[in-house]
Amino acid sequence: MKNICFYFQVHQPYRLKRYRIFDIGKDHEYFDDELNKKILHKVATKCYLPTNNMMLRLIHKHKGKFRIAYSITGVALEQFRDFMPDVLKSFQDLAKTGCVEFLSETYYHSLSFLYSKEEFKEQVMKHKRLTETLFKQSPQIFRNTELVYNNELAHFIESLGYKGILAEGADHILGWRSPNYLYKPKTTETIKLLLKNYKLSDDIAFRFSNKEWSEWPLTSEKFASWVDACEGDTINLFMDYETFGEHQWEDTGVFHFMQALPDELLRKNIGFRTPSETLANEAKAELDIHSPISWADMERDLSAWLGNKMQHAAIAEIYNMEQKIKKSKDKKILDDWRKLQTSDHFYYMCTKYFSDGDVHKYFNPYETPYDSYVSFMNVLNDLAFRLKPGKIKISENPSQLVSA
Repeated sequence: MKNICFYFQVHQPYRLKRYRIFDIGKDHEYFDDELNKKILHKVATKCYLPTNNMMLRLIHKHKGKFRIAYSITGVALEQFRDFMPDVLKSFQDLAKTGCVEFLSETYYHSLSFLYSKEEFKEQVMKHKRLTETLFKQSPQIFRNTELVYNNELAHFIESLGYKGILAEGADHILGWRSPNYLYKPKTTETIKLLLKNYKLSDDIAFRFSNKEWSEWPLTSEKFASWVDACEGDTINLFMDYETFGEHQWEDTGVFHFMQALPDELLRKNIGFRTPSETLANEAKAELDIHSPISWADMERDLSAWLGNKMQHAAIAEIYNMEQKIKKSKDKKILDDWRKLQTSDHFYYMCTKYFSDGDVHKYFNPYETPYDSYVSFMNVLNDLAFRLKPGKIKISENPSQLVSA
């Protein structure tokens, strides 16, 4: 029997306020609480609350046959707790059904694996403990920030006791192979690799409302027929949860599509499994993925976060502070430093497609990538000041750090 594995990413960063050079040494509050509350309320109203209600109805309607999975970042869970506890409760209600799996990831939605294995492990364990506390589940599957993945990560995650790991089913690493099977990562013994079917996932997440798309409008019947025609035993549909109601607005019909989809799939004898349940399948082959891949942009690489000199300078600087931060034993400084690791801060510095007004502008509080860089580096300078009062380093000129 063929199965669908639905996985949804839920994340909201702590966005920085406009932090000027004149604030260094005077203002140690970096985050724009009002903006973060405003955005969270908007997304919760349009996406989280109505979509969670829809998913709960589908689970009850299909008596456990409809099954899904989430990973929710620690920084998103904190904001649910502090600003919109009804959203947190709605996810807890889903957890109680027994049909929803919660995955593990970095607490702060960071790229820490690339820079500090020690920090990465601490964030993963912190997120795992929070998931256990809030949802009464001990995660068995790991999903790295932005689906960043390579062999080294799989080996490290296996050493932490995880049984499965998610990655992008990128064409340049699959070649002729299908993403619709389990694979064994090279350098590992038992952990299994679940690959996103990006074509079918993106049909919902990105193309659903595009009237220029040759397949518009996308109906549940049409989509179910595509799944039915797929080679493989498990079709992994991974996407941002904001697909429902935010990226694809309610008036596009996306909620109606999702409400009807389980009926169409079950009618074709296509079931649903959580990521852990898919591990019952045998691995099709071993995959060797040496260079890091991600689920971002056409390149499926790290260039959305590390594509220019501003981004490299900012992220290198923050991890250079690690030992001093941890030696300070100051919990507030440590928490601020970790919130600054969130990948969104480096995404806002991306210059790849900024002039095209694409997804890199989504809820971006800055007018330009350079504004983002200057504000971020000013904050890091203040963080250094808090560690050693009196010593202030002026941010570099961002115009000198942009790749040609």
